[in-house]
Amino acid sequence: MTGHRPFKELTKGFSEARQARVAARVSELKTEMALHELRQARERSREELARELGVGQPAVAKLERRADIYVSNLRRYIEALGGSLEITARFPEGSVTIVNFSELAETQGRGES
Repeated sequence: MTGHRPFKELTKGFSEARQARVAARVSELKTEMALHELRQARERSREELARELGVGQPAVAKLERRADIYVSNLRRYIEALGGSLEITARFPEGSVTIVNFSELAETQGRGES
């Protein structure tokens, strides 16, 4: 592709301060991703993820586009990518990790209510 250069080449002439700002912003952006971006960052295809989840590729695409998703489906998706899901509530006075979602999953897995 003509006219395209690697990002590292574009920032080569930046001052150290500007490079530091760019690096900080890149790190910040990496902590906030949509599901499809997370899958791509983990270098996984929709097809691979679909196989692991036991669903069709269109189901993965639909899941990635949804604005509202079950916690259980999100947990399975994240686990299929090799991660674990933690839900944290943030308040002005501090943060609290919500634990009952994983407890509910374990209980449901054993057939308890």
